[in-house]
Amino acid sequence: MTRWGAALDPGSVLQEYPRPQLVRDSYLNLNGYWEYAITDAGRNQPPADGTWDGRILVPFSPEAALSGVNRQLKPGQALWYRRTVRLPAGFAGERVLLHFGAVDSSCTVAVNGIPVGGHDGGYLPFSLDITDALASRSQPAGETGQEPTEHEIVVRVRDTSDTGYHSRGKQKLNRGGIWYTAQSGIWQTVWLESVPRTSISRLVLVPDLSSVTATILLSADASASASAGAGAVSDTDSDTGRAGTFAPPGLRAEITVSTAGRTVAQADAGPGRTVRIPVPDPHLWTPEDPFLYDLDIRLLSGDEEIDRVRSYTGLRTVGMGPDPQGHQRLLLNGAPYFHAGLLDQGYWPDGLYTAPSDEALAFDIGAAKELGFTMLRKHIKIEPLRWYYHCDRLGILVWQDLVNGGTTYRHSVVSAPAVGAPHRSDNAYLAFGRADAQGREEFRRELHGTVELLGSSPSIAVWVPFNEGWGQFDANALAQELRGLDPTRIIDHASGWHDQGGGDLKSVHVYFVPFRLRKAWQRGRRAVVLSEYGGYGLRIPGHTFNDREFGYRMFRSKRDLRRAYIRLHTRQIEPAVARGLAATVYTQLTDVEDEVNGLLTYDRAVLKIDAGTVKGLNGRLVRASGS
Repeated sequence: MTRWGAALDPGSVLQEYPRPQLVRDSYLNLNGYWEYAITDAGRNQPPADGTWDGRILVPFSPEAALSGVNRQLKPGQALWYRRTVRLPAGFAGERVLLHFGAVDSSCTVAVNGIPVGGHDGGYLPFSLDITDALASRSQPAGETGQEPTEHEIVVRVRDTSDTGYHSRGKQKLNRGGIWYTAQSGIWQTVWLESVPRTSISRLVLVPDLSSVTATILLSADASASASAGAGAVSDTDSDTGRAGTFAPPGLRAEITVSTAGRTVAQADAGPGRTVRIPVPDPHLWTPEDPFLYDLDIRLLSGDEEIDRVRSYTGLRTVGMGPDPQGHQRLLLNGAPYFHAGLLDQGYWPDGLYTAPSDEALAFDIGAAKELGFTMLRKHIKIEPLRWYYHCDRLGILVWQDLVNGGTTYRHSVVSAPAVGAPHRSDNAYLAFGRADAQGREEFRRELHGTVELLGSSPSIAVWVPFNEGWGQFDANALAQELRGLDPTRIIDHASGWHDQGGGDLKSVHVYFVPFRLRKAWQRGRRAVVLSEYGGYGLRIPGHTFNDREFGYRMFRSKRDLRRAYIRLHTRQIEPAVARGLAATVYTQLTDVEDEVNGLLTYDRAVLKIDAGTVKGLNGRLVRASGS
């Protein structure tokens, strides 16, 4: 249990506004206790009153201790949720949207007994227009002296976990080693929002060194788009009317850029049209100085304000280029910048995928910065949007993994290359667990959704579509597809092994042999990165998940671990950086379940190597790179 989990108030769970780059003054948080039941998957109607299994604390999965349930949802079962809500006086406007940050992995939703839609995929947010379902049972607050109407929300969830081809990350029903407890159901904030009939649904913000390019996308009459999509309105789906398809004529967006309440730039743009907004005397964003500009966007019809949202951006660029010695380096704002990174799994002993508090989310980022790291590789998981907001405001670069799927992984494909087995062509779909065309197409859709969701975050520098061959397929083609979606960021097309020669990085993982930078890797246009290494383990009694232990090299004392960590960096990593290694990702930030190879224990209570040592070694890497 973390200290944040121990202090958790069930009546006030993760109450912070969940969408920091599109803030509207309408928010009703639905986290807290819901009823739950686990039934046979064949059941399509919710349990009768009095037959539900008990209470679950949303948004913690039933497998997580903080949920209060501690039960594993199995592939042949359905997980049901139910709660009621009374809308505050004056809350409901022209439309009411029900938002889910993420539900693992497939769900349908009914409000007042009326189906309102659903969603497939466990990592992306979605919203449902529930206006008509609310109207079917409506008693406004204050009328005839009665209480406002009580509305019922019911959610049904299925999750096949690692028995199907759907994206699942590192979840495994038979957990152990590098594979973790499978979790299911609602795992991010659930909330209600009231919006105008024509509203701002998404902002696309692309910064550079002197301006920000903005595109304002609308959802006009969300009920029309909802019915077109069987009730589902994905928060990252531009083909459901969110790109201005239904927008009435005569609308314009007024965009104001400010800092500390002082306007520095302003521009108008038509819905769906891109406008470049020059920013005078630009203050650039870096991890050392994570300066953010505030944005205010007003949707106007003539002089009448239709909608208004707030956002932010940071002015910066990322890229690649040679240093004075001719080595390919990663660039930030046009200059070489060394990415000293940590592998960050985003797991919690008490909440699994869900951090017990917003403070806990920010803690991991702050801890990495205090140790001198400039980057986190968010490994095989998409976090709540507030995590990226904390990276933006605190200042740390992010390498964002896509979430792996596919069927059973073969040892010869995903593990043997770690000890020298050759790389393979990833068009061998069966060998890579990607024989199912539906699964490959689902991954492509989720790639598009991930870029749309996170693309405006200034901290994200690198996209990582595949890791160690887990469900990998057509990596070169997908890297090109990804570049078409986002030409402003770096692509690590295949992290670890099964390099297809594409993307921007030669990305290697080294755990079992000493690391040596090979000259062959440095031929050509790509930069060389050590995207996983280390994994040195130390078990700290009283701060472990169970009695098992996993690490790539185990130690028995903090003293021995510290000595080995110093030797690794001074003898292997630092010389390689001086010869052209462009980035490193040490495994890892925290222990996770059986893995005891974190710099921090799983409960975030113990730092295994003193901060001065780690920070000092990171400083040496930066200096060796010439950044």
